[in-house]
Amino acid sequence: MTDPKTRPKTGKSTGKSAGKAPSNKAGARKGKPAKRLVRSKIPMSVVQEIFDRFAKADPEPKGELEHVNVYTLLVAVVLSAQATDAGVNRATRGLFAVADTPEKMVALGEEKVRDFIQTIGLFRNKAKNVIALSEALLSEFGGEVPPDRDALETLPGVGRKTANVVMNVAFGQPTMAVDTHVFRLAHRLGLAPGKTPLDVEEKLVKIVPPEHGVHAHHWLILHGRYICKARKPECHRCIIRDLCIFQDKTPTPA
Repeated sequence: MTDPKTRPKTGKSTGKSAGKAPSNKAGARKGKPAKRLVRSKIPMSVVQEIFDRFAKADPEPKGELEHVNVYTLLVAVVLSAQATDAGVNRATRGLFAVADTPEKMVALGEEKVRDFIQTIGLFRNKAKNVIALSEALLSEFGGEVPPDRDALETLPGVGRKTANVVMNVAFGQPTMAVDTHVFRLAHRLGLAPGKTPLDVEEKLVKIVPPEHGVHAHHWLILHGRYICKARKPECHRCIIRDLCIFQDKTPTPA
């Protein structure tokens, strides 16, 4: 994660520039537009109601990636990049039956890992990352998956989204993993409009009611996957339809 840049120090005014009002745009720099603040488009009372309804409909949402321990969860999430959870599950059932620890995975070797996951997109590079992250866990973390997002992001093949999923599912932290579904819902619902996944993540973490923090990312992912679909959302099945500001709602089937 890139550290925020500090503002340049302001020098004393010269006679030539004296009297000019300083810019009021935070973070503005010569030649670069100021960064826009990301704001929710809906009242916090509506945000609360959205997540209250999700909680009532599904009090204990679960992720759909199959795993047997924290290590296999990490591997499954790494493998799920640009792949479906169902496809990953089909590939990892056999893999995790023979390699459910970093030691066993390293012993299995990259070539055999490739054989197990060859039905998954980018399987060659992913197999390399699985072996590399397993070796790193053994050499740097005693073979254990660290309960720290920054530490997780040092592992090969592990980005912020993967680290957020592991921190949430394995360690119960109120993180927000922003995939395509969460990004889409954040904009359609008006929850957290932003240009990047990080913009959306930071805003969602701030506005999600604390009592719903752990489950919020699951609700959004599952709602986006099965109800608020990209091309044809099933608005007639949506439990928050009346709270949604999305204008192109689909009609109820005849």
